[in-house]
Amino acid sequence: MGANDEYVFVGCYTGESGGEGEGIALLRRDPGTGDLTRLGVAARTPSPSFLAQHPSLPVLYAVNELDAGTVSAFAVAEDASLTPLAVRPTGGSAPCHLAVSADARHLLVANYTSGSVSVFPLDAAGVPGERSDLLHLDGKGPVADRQEGPHAHMVAPDPNGPEVLIADLGSDRVWRARLDPVSGRLTLVGPAVVAAPGTGPRHLLRSADGALLLVGELAGNLTWYRPDAADGSLRLAGGETTSAGQPNQPSELTTGRDGRFVYVANRGPDTVSVFSWEPEGGILVAEVVTEGSWPRHMALLGDHLYVANERSQSVTIFRVDPATGIPQAQGEPVGEGSPTCLLRWHPVQLSP
Repeated sequence: MGANDEYVFVGCYTGESGGEGEGIALLRRDPGTGDLTRLGVAARTPSPSFLAQHPSLPVLYAVNELDAGTVSAFAVAEDASLTPLAVRPTGGSAPCHLAVSADARHLLVANYTSGSVSVFPLDAAGVPGERSDLLHLDGKGPVADRQEGPHAHMVAPDPNGPEVLIADLGSDRVWRARLDPVSGRLTLVGPAVVAAPGTGPRHLLRSADGALLLVGELAGNLTWYRPDAADGSLRLAGGETTSAGQPNQPSELTTGRDGRFVYVANRGPDTVSVFSWEPEGGILVAEVVTEGSWPRHMALLGDHLYVANERSQSVTIFRVDPATGIPQAQGEPVGEGSPTCLLRWHPVQLSP
């Protein structure tokens, strides 16, 4: 392999969840061409549907999206091979997202079906210990078959402090919680965002200019909120439907290094929508087909956008025009069983 090659881990659904994946797969990425090469299965673990990495240690974390949810931790070697470190029960059902706190002392996990958030202390080696808290959310929404109760879909720790935002698809809320760095207890402060009924908050993104962007899975929209000058609370500042094609269940959103463009993956239309991010908010400038079915997740790495198409068992590659922000399909898709998450492994973290 070339000295500048990078690694990308792929999470998936395995047979335990009706998927066709085998575990955490490993791809090699050529940062010059953007091409991907599948290297094989790095770890066999059930339905590792979302992945995260420790900010300063060579440790990879994966949810195991099962009825009795677990979270798994792996040591990552220089060749990106994985060695199991620990498996912990989350105390919830169908964990679908996880993140490490800003101080790297705790791992937080969103349990979708049970509508709860688990907290695990991390030791000096990044290994999760016994669960320190399990925060249960409350509430429901008007979409009877999807919002009968809370459904935590994302945990987003503040990069500069103890605050944690929790996207709750079931209650149409983005909750604000506070993590105690010593006890590992998570205290619910209240709603940071009360979205329109039936929005179904799925994933969120903090923009460089201080806005909070939110994808609504049930409403098929992108909305954004800005801090109120008087008290700092988040106020709705705008929104757009993410696709002309319907029905649509948008999944992931991401942005480039300069923040000029925001990308939203649309399941159903099977497209990626490109928004130009302006001072007044997002402006839809293009909608591009993903060359696959059911784009569950995507990652923007350099000048390339990679899309995990869950139902067509593929990862598609796009080169992004740096001037217009519009992706253009490149080469052939990489075959991968039921892919649900893409994670670039940052090489700086390969040295202990």
